Amino acid sequence: MSHTSIAPNSAAASADTDQPQTELLSVAGIRCAACIQLIEFRVSQLHGIDSFRINPISQKAQLRWYASQIDLKQILQAIVDVGYAAFPANQSLSEFQSKEKNLALWRLFVAGFAMMQVMMYAFPAYLVPVPSLDGDLTPDLDRLLKIASLIITLPVIGFSAIPFFKGAWRDLKYQHIGMDVPVALGILLTFVASCWATFFGGAVYFDSAIMFVFLLLGARFIEENVKRKTSAALSVLTQIHPALAQKILAYPSLERTQECRTDEIAIGDYLLVPPGEQIPCDGVVVGGASACDEALMTGEAHPVNKQTGSQVIAGSVNLHSALVVQAKHVGSQTQLASLIAMMESATLEKPRLVQLADKHASRFLLVILFVAFVSGIVWACINLDRALWIAVSVIVVTCPCALSLATPGVMSAAIGQLAKFGMLVTRGSAIENLANVTHIVFDKTGTLTFGKLKVLQVIFPAVLDSDKLAECKIMIGMMAKMSLHPVSKAIADYLVGEPTRQSGLQNQSKIERQIEHTGSGIEARFNGKLYRLGQLSYVRELSASDWTIPSAYQNKTVTVFGDTEQVLACFVLEDKLRDGTVNSIADLQSLGKKIILLSGDRLEVVADIAAQCHILEYRAGLNPAQKHAYILDLQKQGAVVAMVGDGMNDGPALSMANVSIAMGQGAPISQTRSDCLLMSNRLSDLCFSIKLANQSYRLIRQNLAWALLYNLIAVPAAVFGFLEPWHAALGMSVSSLLVVLNGLRLLSMEPPDYDLHLLT
Repeated sequence: MSHTSIAPNSAAASADTDQPQTELLSVAGIRCAACIQLIEFRVSQLHGIDSFRINPISQKAQLRWYASQIDLKQILQAIVDVGYAAFPANQSLSEFQSKEKNLALWRLFVAGFAMMQVMMYAFPAYLVPVPSLDGDLTPDLDRLLKIASLIITLPVIGFSAIPFFKGAWRDLKYQHIGMDVPVALGILLTFVASCWATFFGGAVYFDSAIMFVFLLLGARFIEENVKRKTSAALSVLTQIHPALAQKILAYPSLERTQECRTDEIAIGDYLLVPPGEQIPCDGVVVGGASACDEALMTGEAHPVNKQTGSQVIAGSVNLHSALVVQAKHVGSQTQLASLIAMMESATLEKPRLVQLADKHASRFLLVILFVAFVSGIVWACINLDRALWIAVSVIVVTCPCALSLATPGVMSAAIGQLAKFGMLVTRGSAIENLANVTHIVFDKTGTLTFGKLKVLQVIFPAVLDSDKLAECKIMIGMMAKMSLHPVSKAIADYLVGEPTRQSGLQNQSKIERQIEHTGSGIEARFNGKLYRLGQLSYVRELSASDWTIPSAYQNKTVTVFGDTEQVLACFVLEDKLRDGTVNSIADLQSLGKKIILLSGDRLEVVADIAAQCHILEYRAGLNPAQKHAYILDLQKQGAVVAMVGDGMNDGPALSMANVSIAMGQGAPISQTRSDCLLMSNRLSDLCFSIKLANQSYRLIRQNLAWALLYNLIAVPAAVFGFLEPWHAALGMSVSSLLVVLNGLRLLSMEPPDYDLHLLT
């Protein structure tokens, strides 16, 4: 195997060395949990390493290190020194993987061809003493066939089996017991003993040794292809990241452009994005008008219109006409890069079952070597001719690969399949928790509803002259624009179209201080006077007004604006349930999940939504602390809680839940505190995610049960002499393949409305 390392780029080298830096690496050549233990142990010994974790399926490693103490090149070289290939994840592995695949095919071909030839030579020996081929096999002919078998076996030992010998030598060199140690030991013992028997008499097992190598190589080749298929599902986002961009060299002139890589874009650069191309960075439109497809990033099914001043997101597609974009966030700072990093981090996070398998892999191998040694000694006293072969069978049959692959294969397949259908898992423990959820808590606005509130009517309780009315609208608009809450956005959008009689008031009104009280509203000081925009109870605290909401609007969302004296304005808003919400809630309830609605809105509004969705348990008028306390109380009663939220006021509740799910169009703070991002914004995909999580843990239990059952049966069978070495090789290979292929069953799961997904 050839090993390659690549030096870090200049950007990484020039980063702030006082803070730990993060890098995603690709590590090739990993075979089992013991390989991972060796690499992680070796890298963790290096001075300046903060953390290092490897995912066995994707073969990606998340590295945190201090550049002031060690550079990336030294870390990569340390991995190469222990016999593995290491690359920064942004480097293409296609050439390396192609060479490795071709070499693996040649090794498999040589072993397979030799196996067929040697089995032909071994066939007459199996017939002795049956005289059906014109007499018994003479000693001279028997020795000739054995020597021919030896000669044909040499290329297998010297070429096909080299990966096992290299791996075993590497493990022993670093005083580590990996899977290659018993494999190499079994091959060498079988070969050496057969060579001795060739010249000094006795049975030979060249055919078993070659079959062992062939089956192992075949199993590894299939496993590698399965891993690539599984990890390919995890590249849903990485595949959409544009590689090239058109940089404008002399803006505002568009005559001179230069093609550059997206990692060469700097903040402030002007970029030309033709129709049909992807936006290369997060930025703002400074020229042109078009529409962009942002479905993957925000869940918005319809194209979003863009004009001068509009924000654009990296990875979205420009649909109609050319746009000129000024870069605001580039590289790892873009929203797309953040989502990719969170998803890859989830695949690297090891659930408890994986940690348990990794922890005991080396110990298991030591126990097996001890059992094989004792079995050989005992059988030497019973039947010396069988002692060696029984010891070899014990070593070969008890491979922990099935045990170590039982969980990570399923987890990676699950994460990839969820990403394919709109649910990005940002923490690996989320799937485990989703499978065990008993209660699902929903926020209302932006979660069960679209969160795109529309102002139906504006009421002005106080008598205001035209100037005061215009001033109120300006102040409300300025306060609303500075908030991410859906209500504020709706009010701001409504006031954009409102004409102002005295435009000079815009310059006279100035926010001196603005504070957003999460879950209540906004307080601001204009020209030395306090104003509040938010819930009626919140505004009343400032003005002590006795104004009440008209009865006609009791089941609507109402936001009021007032000063220290009175309520000045009232906005009546309406939201709509998301498509399929009622059916999705019913599906979740049919799965045995208890559904709870928690909202900061008024009781009448929340009760109306709960009735439409057939939710029996709901709470209204809750602030973030009360939502947090409610979930904590559920957990004290033994509930496993999933929280689904959208806005800033969901942050504390999301952080408390066993598994937190943020809507894709939600506030950034809720996304950063969440275990999952529902990028599709479809609650039907949440139902699918829970069903897939349940199936994932069902498959994990099946895999673990099979791996344990196999070893409980195979070890005694080998110890008592019921298995030949080739039986052991076949059993070990099939056992490992079964658990990997079982995990692939997840890739066939699709939401029932999959065709509708394609249409939207």
